[in-house]
Amino acid sequence: MFVDEIQESPEAIALLRYFYEDVPDLHLIAVGSLLEHVMRKVKSFPVGRVTYLYVHPLNFIEFIKAKKHTGALEQINQLPVEQFAHSLLLKQFHEYAIIGGMPEVIKTYLTTESIADLSAVYEGIWSTYKDDVEKYANNANGARVIKEIMNTAHLYVDQRIKFQNFGNSNYKSREVGEAMRKLNDARIIQIIYPATSISPPIIPDLKKSPRLQFLDTGLVNHELNIQADMLALEDLNNAYKGAIIPHLITQEIMSLNTLKYKQSNFWVREKTQSSAEVDLIVQFKDKVIPIEIKSGKEGKLKSLHQFIEKVDHPYAVRMYAGEFKIEKHTTPTTKKPYYLMNIPYYLGTKIPQYIAFFIEKYK
Repeated sequence: MFVDEIQESPEAIALLRYFYEDVPDLHLIAVGSLLEHVMRKVKSFPVGRVTYLYVHPLNFIEFIKAKKHTGALEQINQLPVEQFAHSLLLKQFHEYAIIGGMPEVIKTYLTTESIADLSAVYEGIWSTYKDDVEKYANNANGARVIKEIMNTAHLYVDQRIKFQNFGNSNYKSREVGEAMRKLNDARIIQIIYPATSISPPIIPDLKKSPRLQFLDTGLVNHELNIQADMLALEDLNNAYKGAIIPHLITQEIMSLNTLKYKQSNFWVREKTQSSAEVDLIVQFKDKVIPIEIKSGKEGKLKSLHQFIEKVDHPYAVRMYAGEFKIEKHTTPTTKKPYYLMNIPYYLGTKIPQYIAFFIEKYK
């Protein structure tokens, strides 16, 4: 039994426990948006009677599965990936990075094989989200703030933001913050706060300026009207001031969290003369591993070097358009030796396995 849009009825959510108890042989799937918001209205939530599953846009591996590209799928599951497969996988990832992972978009694309035919699909999805979210505002002003954010937030992708006067509006920090939290609950636009520590556990610092993570990079590309320009780029890290690929890699990592809700993290150190920001950090056992998403030479990784000089391990990761390789370097200031694992963009969903491989090989 499949119950869609269950958020429309808190009473139906409460009744789930009786299906579990009285009809245990029936497989029941309930789906809805903004469920966290609605659950506050459920008087008797069926604790222990439901299993949660968080659904994300398709990640890159799911994209090549949808294309039934068995060659690409076989090669991406090799660890480490073979050099001869690099151009094939990068080409497929380039395609995925432009259109994104929304199921209806991919379904249409696989039928038409034309990005030009996707505009109506993007518009339909985005309009539906706008109409859905506004009704969860507390009042008319709250709805206006949400609408303003939905219309302008894509302009600030992968940037750190302030709530006060967001998007050059006249809205106050409290108004924008409340609207942002509604969108965060809906998973449409998530508020990602940075961490400042270099050891586990990774704890976001809510006093620092966050950055925004959208539901899907393809929707962002469409709203920014940059998909045609991206087709001509050899390295997509140059797209929209270098913001698109870090956003997509973050989306890829978050897609792995299906059993619990977990955001990705980035790291900052804010000092008057020596600030630093690392694109992503991930925890592996007792270590926090820095990940920079950059093209160019190793020597340009200034923030990553500052992170490495502070931690008690020698492991760092760079994601770029090049081939997989592991190099040994020293930091410019303290001359601390460290290992740099360079991995291609298309391995975003494989980061946990590659970090495990990396640390085991160079322990």
